[in-house]
Amino acid sequence: MPYNTILAVLRGENDMERVINRAVSLAGRYESHLIGLHAEPSVNISYAAPMEIPDATVFEADEAKARERVSEIHDGFVRRCEAEGISYEWRPVKSMSGDSAVSAISSARCCDLIVAQQEGPGREDDYDDLEALVFDSGRPVLFVPYIEAEAKPIKTAIIAWNDTREAARAAFDAMPLLKSADTVEILTVDAENNAEQSATTAGAAIGTALTRHGVNVTLNSQTSSGIPIAAVIENRAADTQADLLVMGAFSHSRLREFLFGGVTDTVLKSMPCLTLMSR
Repeated sequence: MPYNTILAVLRGENDMERVINRAVSLAGRYESHLIGLHAEPSVNISYAAPMEIPDATVFEADEAKARERVSEIHDGFVRRCEAEGISYEWRPVKSMSGDSAVSAISSARCCDLIVAQQEGPGREDDYDDLEALVFDSGRPVLFVPYIEAEAKPIKTAIIAWNDTREAARAAFDAMPLLKSADTVEILTVDAENNAEQSATTAGAAIGTALTRHGVNVTLNSQTSSGIPIAAVIENRAADTQADLLVMGAFSHSRLREFLFGGVTDTVLKSMPCLTLMSR
């Protein structure tokens, strides 16, 4: 399925340039309609404090800052879209949460792909908001690392494969990106020998399916040897200088944490490259 509609989640000035660069690049490549969304809080949390009513000038100052921020993000988005000649629209949102990631969920459900930036260091409390895009939107999310300097072409990709529904969803959601890559590695970690496969050929079935779509696939089976699975995946991405990591996202129930070692959370916090997650 092509990415006919892409949603760029623009949370603030710090992530605006990276997200716009990547989203505009993808929209140009796939001739997509690009939606730029930014949310501002409908009520400042400080106004909810009891006892005192803030002076009217406080409201006015906060509103002026919000208008300036929205205007800056809007202008940057529109300027790039018009320069590249792509189809676009702008969606400013007022939300009680004031968080663009959470406020984008309704719009995201009607898109083929979401583009958002990974949170940088020191903003760990915001990871839950980003996870909400994956867990609640029902659509694939392409996370742009905060260290990405430019939107380079995706030539080398890795699929973190563990034969789950989530991994399958991610692999096929990433199909347009995988088809345009030069090489795509199916990486399995601690694969089991069972009636359906041997550990050394784990991932062969999904590899064959992707090959039928024209994807250039290779298989790589590794053992963790006590190293966290997320570290094995990240190390492999670094070793191969991968441009894209594709993986299923898992909820954080205690059972999931035990089985999969918090891979989703770890990668969100320290992703080595552009990362597509699906739920």
